[in-house]
Amino acid sequence: MSSSTRTTENIRETVRQRYAEAAKAASAGAASCCGAPESSCNCGTNAAGDQERGVFGAELYSGEERDSLPDAAKLASLGCGNPTAVAELHEGEVVLDLGSGGGIDVLLSARRVGPGGKAYGLDMTDEMLELARHNQRQAGVENVEFLKGTIEEIPLPGESVDVIISNCVINLSADKPRVFREAVRILRPGGRFAVTDVVADPEMDEATRRDLRQWTGCIAGALTEGDFRSELAAAGLEQIEIRETHRVHRHAGSAIVRARKPRPR
Repeated sequence: MSSSTRTTENIRETVRQRYAEAAKAASAGAASCCGAPESSCNCGTNAAGDQERGVFGAELYSGEERDSLPDAAKLASLGCGNPTAVAELHEGEVVLDLGSGGGIDVLLSARRVGPGGKAYGLDMTDEMLELARHNQRQAGVENVEFLKGTIEEIPLPGESVDVIISNCVINLSADKPRVFREAVRILRPGGRFAVTDVVADPEMDEATRRDLRQWTGCIAGALTEGDFRSELAAAGLEQIEIRETHRVHRHAGSAIVRARKPRPR
């Protein structure tokens, strides 16, 4: 096994363990977080500070959206934005949430696409999938399916999805080019890529980039805006738009990232 393969597997397992703990905390009624470990938020406790709650989690959704969801879905929200608000979903569309966690974005998407559409959630963590399915039953939403798998190898056929969303998850992957190639594979021609993700400042120091605790805190694995643009374009996406919405770390911000799969010429 190559060193790069070992590193990828180590990162994936560390992330899986961290999100399994978060799912258990949410199931037990405790808030969790996605913030960097230097913050006041401690995974598995309800000790999230005011600043942390303002840049990660359910506080980034409208009051109406939060009120429509089970408490456990809100407690398990670890994202850095609200991708359903930027995806411009339409009735009848098929949407996929990469790294769906407790299901908050899947449930909101399902309501936006209506009974004629469908929302898939993809997660690699058994505990999160169990929690998401529980939240689906609590919410009474039927046009939803949660899948087990990784965002680097999506278990759906090609050209089967209209919109891909994700909330502060792509930064956790150790093989982002593969994530983007998979996104292009499953998007229909003209399909939309509309995610929120952490984007690193170009001057982020190497010590931070190598820190595995910072990686699971959503910071170390983040691409710069320039890298994001080049990797999306290399995968075959166009009309790339990246706009920072708020700061989540002294070296990184949360951003809306949009792109589109070209239609045949």
